Amino acid sequence: MTFKKSLLVVAVAAALLSACSADKAAQKNSNQSTADNIAIDKTTTASEQANALFDTLFNEGVQRNPVRQTYLGIKTDYDKWQDFSEENSAKELAIAKTNLKRVQSIDVKTLDAQTKISLSLFIQNLENHIADYKWRFHSYPVNQMYGTHSQIPAFLINQHSISNIKEAQDYIARVQGAQKLLEQLVVQLKLREDKGIIAPKFVFPHVIRDSKNILKGAPFEDAPSSTILADFTRKVDKLSITDEEKSVLMADVNAALINSLKPGYQQLITYLTALEKKADNRDGAWKFPDGEAFYNNALKRTTTTDLTSEKIHDIGLSEVSRIHNEMRVIMEKVGFKGNLNAFFDFMRNDKQFYYPANAEGKKRYLNEAVALIDDMEGRLDSLFLTKPKAALKVKAVESFREKSAGKAFYQSPAPDGSRPGVYYANLYDMEAMPTYQMAALAYHEGIPGHHMQLAIKQELTGIPKFRKFGGYTAHTEGWGLYSEMIPKEIGLYQDPYSDFGRLAMELWRACRLVVDTGMHTKKWTRDESIEYYTSNTPNAVSDAVKMVERHVVMPSQATAYKIGMNKIIELREHAKVQLADKFDIREFHDVVLKNGPVPLNVLADLVDAYIVEKKA
Repeated sequence: MTFKKSLLVVAVAAALLSACSADKAAQKNSNQSTADNIAIDKTTTASEQANALFDTLFNEGVQRNPVRQTYLGIKTDYDKWQDFSEENSAKELAIAKTNLKRVQSIDVKTLDAQTKISLSLFIQNLENHIADYKWRFHSYPVNQMYGTHSQIPAFLINQHSISNIKEAQDYIARVQGAQKLLEQLVVQLKLREDKGIIAPKFVFPHVIRDSKNILKGAPFEDAPSSTILADFTRKVDKLSITDEEKSVLMADVNAALINSLKPGYQQLITYLTALEKKADNRDGAWKFPDGEAFYNNALKRTTTTDLTSEKIHDIGLSEVSRIHNEMRVIMEKVGFKGNLNAFFDFMRNDKQFYYPANAEGKKRYLNEAVALIDDMEGRLDSLFLTKPKAALKVKAVESFREKSAGKAFYQSPAPDGSRPGVYYANLYDMEAMPTYQMAALAYHEGIPGHHMQLAIKQELTGIPKFRKFGGYTAHTEGWGLYSEMIPKEIGLYQDPYSDFGRLAMELWRACRLVVDTGMHTKKWTRDESIEYYTSNTPNAVSDAVKMVERHVVMPSQATAYKIGMNKIIELREHAKVQLADKFDIREFHDVVLKNGPVPLNVLADLVDAYIVEKKA
């Protein structure tokens, strides 16, 4: 499934730069902040004033980020991109320091329990953003997983809707503005090059190919429309405007593509081609300046725990062993003769578990994924009190990015309901999408996984926006992995091969703990890391290659899933023991979901508070 750019900084700053529905122009009309106005009103409580301040600061952050606005259905700066310059980074740091002083002045003793949590989280987010400023170059701004080179077309296609001429002109302005954005990207890459932070060699063919793909087709060459032109044409054709107006728009977008977007990508491709010659095959974060300190910090941010790399590695090894034993039980149930690795080979290669790599096979996969989600949706009342209002759509990853993208991911709905949540299945390599993993994937990305979790958090009331629209990977992905297990507890996964698929998905996440720490602290090579996956899981070799390459460009990120799931299960078992027959799984899930995303230690506090309240 967010998620990117300078990984640590953005992951932490996302809580501050996420979402709001306030209109920018209306904000400018006020000489005083919302918080200041409310503070004058003696009828409001201290908690209300604090939450107003949180929302004001949050809104201001969104106003500074045009891309974030669009993701949230806000069209105030619909013709602009974000600012990647060092000047803007310094400005954001100064704003964070100022905002930290403002929120630290709040008297915590005057707040209610929920607002105390909000204050603690807001302060923590700002402190982390400030502390992580020194690590802002410890990333690869373009890689096979994410980056501006692929964000530009994906964003225009999936986020920039066109319902009138003005929005079509805004689209054209963004095509023109892509040149500056790509120039800023090259500057960022050069700053990292000067510090010796260069992506490994395997990254470059991916990003150069994907960048060149954007320049394939009309108007760049005599061929069918390019990816962006085809999208713009499709959207404009649906407008109820005159042919003459459409012609003007088409002429303008063609000019923007030729005169702005093309030279921007050409400059990037030229630079990446030269930089590739300086790249080596060292894959771990240990190669960075102060790499060990960076990675330890990354683990802390990702897991929201103080678990060391060594401890996480050991947890992974233990979980791999446990899941292997559970798989052996299934192996015996289906009557397979041979050891576990032979069973893995059977699951990896037997054609009964794979649909053909053609249009019919891909359509069948998507249709069956929809059916699984629809069936699970009909069973939610036994597990949940709160359910999302937003719709969910299942969609194949687009062709222009399917070769590089992960096997599955989720995109949140627009807060205003104008865009549904989307479960993306990557059907580029059907051998990496076995049918026995289909159910677990659908539950993780769709229902009861990310769609329930992320749609519900956007629909929450009574908590400030930074909690509704921020995120903690351990909470988010821990829930996603936990959601693969929940259907088992209500009688699904009756087919033993499907249950094996569930275990295979959990095993994959356990192996991530081993490999991520192995690569970034134990100096495992790319080949050693791939071999660990292929020896210990039934997944396709292509899965292992993609996963290892993901570890390389997103240090620590993959540790969040299993650490988060383990914590949720631990807290659930704790609540069961404490409450005995008073325990209600639906209420427990409300505690996890209805407070928005929180660090794992805060989630533990929330569960303890639920236990105390329930006992009373």
